[in-house]
Amino acid sequence: MSKTDMAGFPVITAPEGAPPVPAHVPPELVLDTRVAAGIVANDLAEPYAPADAVRDPAFPRIHYYPWPVSGNRHGAWVVTRYDDIRRVYEDSDLFSTEGVAQFQMLAGETFPSIPLGIDPPDHGRYRKFLNPWFTPVAMKEREPRIREIIGGMIDDFADRGEVDIAFDFGRVFPVRVFLDLMGFPFAMFEQFLDWEWNILHEDAIEKKADAVRGILAYLRGFIAEKQAEPDETLGSYIANGAIDGRALTDDEIIGMTWFLWLGGLDTVASTVSQMFRRLAMSPELQARIRGDKGLINSAVEEFLRTQPLVNSGRKVKRDFEWHGVQIKAGDWVTVFNTSGNFDEAQFTCPHQFDPARSGNRHFTLAGGLHICLGAHLARRELRVLLDEWFARIPHEFHIKPGADTTVVPSLLSIRNLPIVWGQKSQ
Repeated sequence: MSKTDMAGFPVITAPEGAPPVPAHVPPELVLDTRVAAGIVANDLAEPYAPADAVRDPAFPRIHYYPWPVSGNRHGAWVVTRYDDIRRVYEDSDLFSTEGVAQFQMLAGETFPSIPLGIDPPDHGRYRKFLNPWFTPVAMKEREPRIREIIGGMIDDFADRGEVDIAFDFGRVFPVRVFLDLMGFPFAMFEQFLDWEWNILHEDAIEKKADAVRGILAYLRGFIAEKQAEPDETLGSYIANGAIDGRALTDDEIIGMTWFLWLGGLDTVASTVSQMFRRLAMSPELQARIRGDKGLINSAVEEFLRTQPLVNSGRKVKRDFEWHGVQIKAGDWVTVFNTSGNFDEAQFTCPHQFDPARSGNRHFTLAGGLHICLGAHLARRELRVLLDEWFARIPHEFHIKPGADTTVVPSLLSIRNLPIVWGQKSQ
């Protein structure tokens, strides 16, 4: 129940269903900022605009969010300004990723998510092992296959004049690319998405745990197959891998495979859905990119900046004071990328979509040592998509009349988004 309001957000006295708030947290800083976190649906033209309130000068520089975050059963301190977010990402001496996104714990598993859940110096060794598969050079080599998948899918519906860009395209093509990379069979596509949906979006803990158990059983069988019959895929590389001449342990193999599986299914899919929502609502933006393909790279960065799908968490290593607030070792800190990517102190006119924006150092793909492993893959997919789309669909497109334009500004944000083109003006 709320007792007062601060910048429009209720101060929580008894957060129903939330974990206990630590005794050292001032009650007035326990705030219900789920809207700003980007987990509450809206149909705004700028879905992330509600997060602006947490950067208001009257709003605390740091507050406490009492709901579970990052796959763990705890609340967290929250920072919302660009400079504070950057500190959390970059200061690995103070902020740890140990325990981040450890959904496997729901099924009683103890292996870490690798490399995300590993701090330096071990983190560097794991990144060095995996990086060759995700460099710009590696992505350039993979581009023909990415282009083949995207072009073929567009050709399948181009003459129809309409497509559900979210369900039939956006959620499919990045997963096909990822399955190719890992060596997973495409026949597992729908099952993979069902498992991931339950892990990330189900409220019932047992349903989450059942999904974790299901995918881990599958992944362990997959690993065994790749060890028996190695091939040229990333999945096989991990299953038979070694670091510094030492064979990877079973926990290291499943930790990497699990983490890549969890992170590889929906980030680009959600980005595509929101990207096409913006494009379909702005014929002027379509025309500008269609008329100048040289804008594609910077436009992709702007789409990423204005669509920060994930807020990240870190665990505090030692006691310290921050903005007048006492933070304790073992506390968690969450960064609201939903706010930081629109910080006026970093970005000029942050809610103005500028496809030519330069110096676009956003946090959508995280930052610091733990910047997204698949960042170059995501960028390559989105660039190829825009190039192939505007080459194969020469018409202005719109959201189909009557379609629901609601967004949950987070992963799997738009389930359905029918768009139309080559028809009479709607």
